[in-house]
Amino acid sequence: MAREKKLSPEDRILWGKVARTTRPMPGRIDDLADLLAEDQEVAPAAPDSPKVAAAPPEKAEPGFALSSGKAERRHHPLERPVKRKLAKGRLALEARIDLHGMIQSEAHGLLLQFLLKAHERGLRHVLVITGKGTSLGSDGALKRAVPLWFSLPEFRSLISSYEPASRNHGGEGALYVRLARAKGSAI
Repeated sequence: MAREKKLSPEDRILWGKVARTTRPMPGRIDDLADLLAEDQEVAPAAPDSPKVAAAPPEKAEPGFALSSGKAERRHHPLERPVKRKLAKGRLALEARIDLHGMIQSEAHGLLLQFLLKAHERGLRHVLVITGKGTSLGSDGALKRAVPLWFSLPEFRSLISSYEPASRNHGGEGALYVRLARAKGSAI
């Protein structure tokens, strides 16, 4: 029988960060709350070794709350008929942006500016090309980051839904994005 190994404070902090990025299985929210509470108890302890710097306290992840407070706006996937029409070209992609080769800070600002302008112009469906990544065994940084950015407050009000694009529009390296209707539009 394997005996349980106690995690070091550094390992518990790392595991807590990983746990915050996941969604609990139905009925397991209490286990996650317990784990996060244990992490909060361990984190304030000052590290004895100089190699580990104290991490600043992290804010709760946007779009994820343990309490049953006010529900945040969640993005829903595109409806199947809409995605099919976009893939076959029967529903026009009104704009596109290619983020290939950009660093995350540059891409974040450019994507936000692009979506703000598209939203102001009343566009509904745009294509965001992130690329698939070039390193072996790893997804691209932008491919992972862009969907996370969509849950940030500056993007949340602009986007109604998003979903990976069809193969002819870039497949897993691109996203169809439906922009939210501009306030005051009747349609």
